[in-house]
This record gives sequence, structure tokens and C-alpha cells, in this order.
Amino acid sequence: MSRILAIDYGSKRTGLAVTDDLQLIASGLTTVETPQLMGYLQRYFAAENVSTVLIGEPKQMNGLPSQSAPIIEAFVTQFAQQFPDKKVVRVDERFTSKMATQTLIDSGLRKKQRQNKALLDEVAATILLQDYLVRFKI
Repeated sequence: MSRILAIDYGSKRTGLAVTDDLQLIASGLTTVETPQLMGYLQRYFAAENVSTVLIGEPKQMNGLPSQSAPIIEAFVTQFAQQFPDKKVVRVDERFTSKMATQTLIDSGLRKKQRQNKALLDEVAATILLQDYLVRFKI
């Protein structure tokens, strides 16, 4: 089988998470500075078999697109052009940052450690991916 990669896209940093080859376990991969994201993905896809890419879809509480939606839509278009062989799945990313923050608190990290935005982005991507696996794969 192939892996599933989740992308929690941000204007400064982008969190990434990936499954194992059997698509059973979601694990944080890394956080990449957004300007370097496409190059990173190109190298990663050359080394790993990834068939599906989840990209967070920012929504407001009422279900309408959030302010950051146009930025992420532009990224999705660019991604699809550069990686036409990858299946793109959009997933609702509401509450992932809050859940990631709570996860870091629950894991016992000190406040100073929890202020690491890169770690927060990676955990948010992992939550996106784990939610997808629970809802649609298992």
C-alpha cells in the first residue's frame, strides 16, 4: 500500500503528518517553512510512496470558508499542477489547532515548550490525518 500525507497549510509554516504503509497509524512528520514546502514535498514524494494528500479546509463555525481560504485554495491549485498524480482530499480543519494545543498540554509539555508553533502545526496535521483515518478508512 501507499502512505497518506496530511498538510496543515499556513502562511509561515506548514505542518505535515503521514501514515505508515498500511494506512493504520498517523504520525507527525515535520513542520516546513511554507516557502520551502513544494521543494520538500518533491523530495519526499521521490523517496516515499504517497498516493493521497489531505489538505485542511478552513471553515468558520457556520460552515462558510474562513479568511484564509483563498490562500489555501491557491496552494491547492499549485499543488495539483505540480503533483497531478496525487489524489487530493480536502478535510475540515476546524478545531485542529485547539485540539493540538490541548494535546500538548495533556502530554505534560511545559508552557515554554508548548509555545513552539512548529510543533503545534505538526500536531494539528496529525490530528487531521488521524480523524480522516477514523472516519473514512477504518
